[in-house]
Amino acid sequence: MSFIWPDMLWLLLVLPLLVLAYWVMMRRRKKYAMQYAGLATVRQAMDGTQQIRRHIPPALFLVALALMLLAAARPTAIMMLPSDQKTVILAVDVSGSMRANDVVPSRLAAAISAVKAFVRDMPRNSRVGLVAFAGTAAIVQAPTSNRDDLLEALDRLQLQRATAVGSGILVSLKAIFPDIEFNLDSLDPRPLESQDKLTAQELGKEPKSKPTGQFVPVPPGSYNSAAIILLTDGQTTTGPDPVEASLMAAERGVRVYTVGIGTEAGKILTGDGWAMHVRLDEEPLKKIAEVTKGQYFHAGTAHDLANVYKTLSSHLTLERREREVSGLFAAGAAVFAILSAFLSMLWFNRVL
Repeated sequence: MSFIWPDMLWLLLVLPLLVLAYWVMMRRRKKYAMQYAGLATVRQAMDGTQQIRRHIPPALFLVALALMLLAAARPTAIMMLPSDQKTVILAVDVSGSMRANDVVPSRLAAAISAVKAFVRDMPRNSRVGLVAFAGTAAIVQAPTSNRDDLLEALDRLQLQRATAVGSGILVSLKAIFPDIEFNLDSLDPRPLESQDKLTAQELGKEPKSKPTGQFVPVPPGSYNSAAIILLTDGQTTTGPDPVEASLMAAERGVRVYTVGIGTEAGKILTGDGWAMHVRLDEEPLKKIAEVTKGQYFHAGTAHDLANVYKTLSSHLTLERREREVSGLFAAGAAVFAILSAFLSMLWFNRVL
């Protein structure tokens, strides 16, 4: 806990002085009672319970005063509160590698099942959109609060060739900022195998190009009205570099939560005269989450994937925020003050 006006805490030093004054007053009252036989007789008639009762109302009032002084210092606390997140874009990989069954019954089937549960659990005031990407990316369902439309859109997903994770990120940004034109062709379109890997120092550089129009970058993770959840096996084969694309999300403050589905061992897929080994590639997904201040999750089984989306649901609907709680302290002070006055009237027919 912290305080907005910590200097006000010096007023708490008055509490020991009040306790001392109360003790002095009680000593004087005892001495005065001893001087008069009638008062002494009454005092002796008082049992131990009555003696304890005498101190309860003043003690409660002292607690009330302490809480009022703490409220004056304007305390703050970290609390779990409803998030400001209003739009969530689900970017789902529908490339051919998603038919691998190292995640039962298949990567795509497990992904659709988990995403459906996630959609049902999202608050009704949240808008959820769906982007599908393979060799290209497209908005399958614009952000909407209609859950039936989203579930129907998920059922329409079909496997396609190639994987362009970077395009999935950029189209997701377009879904969040429909009035901004993103130049998808400006990023390096060569296959990832022919591009040089980004170093750690390069992650903090500006992207190779920016959207048209004047734009001032904001701190990564600072945009609280929308987020992207990217689900893929991470193996980019075409399109813009996904880490470069994530820089465009980072400079707009949009967090990208990445979910890697599959196993490191992977699976061998076969077709008409061909075979291909597909495995989970986690490194780019971790970099995307790091650059955008999001978080990376690994889902090696369908059960893991369901748990990931439960975690994401709590991340996006609740968040830890610092809030002033002086009102709670003031309310507590009022309760103790009223209780003190009530007990004093009940037991002694006077207020303190």
